[in-house]
Amino acid sequence: MASQQGPFEILADYERRSLAHVAGLPEQLDAPGLWRGVGYRIGRQRLASGFGEVVEILPMPAVTPVPGAQPWMLGVANIRGNLLPIVDLKQFLEGERTVLHEGQRVLIVRQPGGDVAVTIDELFGQRSFVEEQQIDTAPLAEGRYVHFIDRAYRLADVDWGIFSLDRLARTPEFRQAAA
Repeated sequence: MASQQGPFEILADYERRSLAHVAGLPEQLDAPGLWRGVGYRIGRQRLASGFGEVVEILPMPAVTPVPGAQPWMLGVANIRGNLLPIVDLKQFLEGERTVLHEGQRVLIVRQPGGDVAVTIDELFGQRSFVEEQQIDTAPLAEGRYVHFIDRAYRLADVDWGIFSLDRLARTPEFRQAAA
């Protein structure tokens, strides 16, 4: 009969295996040509934005409409005591209203003067791309998207545009939500 390990030995074994498992991980995260961010969908477009541009991802909060605002400005929401504007990103970019659903998510984006929440159609979570997957942006950067997509990648036959939420937040039209 094998001898049983005590709690200390079990934890020490977990720690040893855990440390062995992550050896070399920082080099993988900072590999040259590696891009990492949050993947999501707006309409038919699969997009990703850098981790530094997305403050937080939340379920759709309760929204209070703002009279006289642009059609793409859904209103404001109280998020942990702060009033944040809620923007229908699909309507801003494509002119078509997002169909809100129970699992709706918003990305919280930092902008000068305060954060803003933008709706997304679907959240895919973390995405990583390498230089060899880079493709031409032309098929993805159409209409208003051309101002915000600088590069694109193809992963498993799916094209992803790298969307600049930072540039979006600095765009005068986006910042001027009053109609």
